[in-house]
Amino acid sequence: MKTSIYARHRFHPDIIKRDVWMYFRFNLSFRDVEELMTERGVDVSYETIRRWVDKFGSTYAKRIKLRAEPPSPAWHLDEVYTKIDGEMVYLWRAVDEEGTVLDVVVQRRRNTKAALRWLRKLLKNQGIKPTRIVTDRLGSYGAALKLLGMKHLQDVGGRKNNRAECSHVPIRRRKRKSQRFKSVHKAQKLLSAHAQIYNLFNYRRHLITRDTLRKFRHQANLNWNLASASMCP
Repeated sequence: MKTSIYARHRFHPDIIKRDVWMYFRFNLSFRDVEELMTERGVDVSYETIRRWVDKFGSTYAKRIKLRAEPPSPAWHLDEVYTKIDGEMVYLWRAVDEEGTVLDVVVQRRRNTKAALRWLRKLLKNQGIKPTRIVTDRLGSYGAALKLLGMKHLQDVGGRKNNRAECSHVPIRRRKRKSQRFKSVHKAQKLLSAHAQIYNLFNYRRHLITRDTLRKFRHQANLNWNLASASMCP
């Protein structure tokens, strides 16, 4: 018999799902979510909300990814540096041509070895082969793609990689609201979950009609309810 993922939790599953949804869906801190729940008559500590986000965020993200459509074969890769616990690290990020986040990896280097590790993980987890890989002028990308026999897919130059560079904005906002990431491990776990949940609610509303937006919202909420169900359907 399957056991509910919310077993042995004092609060009702609907409260847990709502708190995790608010944290990932909007640019809120744990204390912000606590205040919003207090206004609704639910007395829950921000530390409890933090533990819920840490525990259930990854579970929801994995379920969302299993139901997601395959990405487009044109990939945009970029890396950006940040500090975690006083140490300089790099966030390697990949999106497709529609802006869907493919994956995020936190690494301490941005040399050929790091790029190779990043590309292998990306190829393994996407389930499709890319037809074009857009990168910036970092030499590590070319060297890693050459080792993989995919150098002919690389596309470099101009502003072709703006899509990947702009995709860092939601993460920058999340980091500022959280003040900082506490460790590489926690940053990796949070960003991986954030990427899948961000994809689910990324409607690209400036490109669609109001009626289409309603349909996309309905489908996203349906998929969220399935992902946060007590037992995986």
